Amino acid sequence: MAKDLAKIAKQKKIEYFLISFVDLFGVLRSKLVPARAIGDMQRDGAGFAGFAAWLDMSPADGDMFAVPDPDSLIQLPWKKEVGWLASDLYLDGKAIEASPRIALKRQIEKAKAKGFRMKTGVECEYFLVNKDGTEISDDQDTQSKPCYDQSALMRRYDVITEICDAMIELGWGPYQNDHEDANGQFEMNWDYDDCLVTADRHVFFKYMVRQIAENHGLRATFMPKPFSHLTGNGCHAHVSLWNTKGDKNLFANKKDEMGLSEKAYQFLGGIMHNVEELTSIFNPTVNSYKRINAPRTLSGATWSPNSVSYGGNNRTHMVRIPDAGRFELRLMDGAANPYLLQAGILGAGLDGVANKRDPGKRLDINMYEEGHKVKGLKKLPLNLLDAIRLTQKGKALKTALGEELIDAYCKLRMNQWNEYASTISDWERQNTLDC
Repeated sequence: MAKDLAKIAKQKKIEYFLISFVDLFGVLRSKLVPARAIGDMQRDGAGFAGFAAWLDMSPADGDMFAVPDPDSLIQLPWKKEVGWLASDLYLDGKAIEASPRIALKRQIEKAKAKGFRMKTGVECEYFLVNKDGTEISDDQDTQSKPCYDQSALMRRYDVITEICDAMIELGWGPYQNDHEDANGQFEMNWDYDDCLVTADRHVFFKYMVRQIAENHGLRATFMPKPFSHLTGNGCHAHVSLWNTKGDKNLFANKKDEMGLSEKAYQFLGGIMHNVEELTSIFNPTVNSYKRINAPRTLSGATWSPNSVSYGGNNRTHMVRIPDAGRFELRLMDGAANPYLLQAGILGAGLDGVANKRDPGKRLDINMYEEGHKVKGLKKLPLNLLDAIRLTQKGKALKTALGEELIDAYCKLRMNQWNEYASTISDWERQNTLDC
């Protein structure tokens, strides 16, 4: 073992460890393990019943074991006697291929074999709301264009700075915090890193934000569209591909107008080509499609795409090229599974490089005003059902992430869709009770 967690526990005065994994729906599952037992857990893993989580298992399946990754260790800044660990899932001594972190690690291995290393950053937007989630927590936050509102930001100074201070302490390199485009909405940015590191931090960030908000008597939500009249929660990803040493950006090309290499355009071509089957991964809930296909919001724009397009430094497109050597994927929302988000990007991108896919012509237009004029432009799915069906029909994602994972994911999401479809809503009663 490169790192002995039992020794680290003594050095850092950690009394308990949260041995954690994320299921296919992105739910964070954990066991709280006393430091005295961490040596055994590091060797053998912590036991879980897979059927009890959103994994395609039955009660007849044996225990699966979450083997912690010591490199992922995070000591909780607000409760330093507890250490958090991301884990990989095993059953009968074999990695569970339908587990999200394993899926991402498989993509990383494929990329490494080709001499590539993906680095990413994510922009996690969230709302601070009241305990039952029906209203934003700040009744003074009422501007129609509240983005960057200093007063609203500073009224939540205690929460925001506690989260930011925690990220500084953890060495994540946070560099800005802002009030976002919706009332009650915030975003906090930290440095990009290897995609597995970013995914682990993304998982922990969501937990940390919720916990610190709760400690302040508030509730944080990453729900894609919690309020119909306000901008939804995106989770934009900034992507670049490097050599395996991590010291050369393979997306950068000073001679290109946009500062992108041929490999960058091929990678982007893979995203554009496969995005329809990726949408159920990037936008995984019924609510997600109320963000993508939303009408104009209170601020004047949804800031989310509904078509498959890319442009320069233009936020009306699904893909933005804000700077040389990277691009920003703006489709994902706050419900996306952090590991499947990264695995989907890398899998589609590698397909693009392998097949030298052309992303098509860049569109230098305002998609919100002129998008309807573009002939042959692919539209994103209108709802979760359509998105799941596109994932089921697709081949690239099954090849990249494995049929076992995709079949399990689609089966569980389809069950969720059917549950939603069988629910009678207030809207239906109001509009059809007297039909």
